[in-house]
Amino acid sequence: MKSQLPETFRPILWSYDFDRLDPVKHRKTIIIQAINYGTLAHWRWLTQRYGRDGVRQVLSLAPATEIKPRARRLAALMFGVDQFNYAPRGSHRAG
Repeated sequence: MKSQLPETFRPILWSYDFDRLDPVKHRKTIIIQAINYGTLAHWRWLTQRYGRDGVRQVLSLAPATEIKPRARRLAALMFGVDQFNYAPRGSHRAG
């Protein structure tokens, strides 16, 4: 199975089996990796493929810790993310 992703995504998806990535099934992984490690060209492709709202939805539901702080600020501006998904402190209990 050949990936439907542009070859330019191969370097930012180095830890995944690129040829098996499905842009629909692996949408979250592709978006997070492109936001963290991609260029403006990658971000443009995300917008064309998933739409600004689609990227915003993935970013707002993903744990904020999955997105690098510098990328988080720029992504918030470019994709209109009002709030990232931060786990509240003390959300786990010690046994």
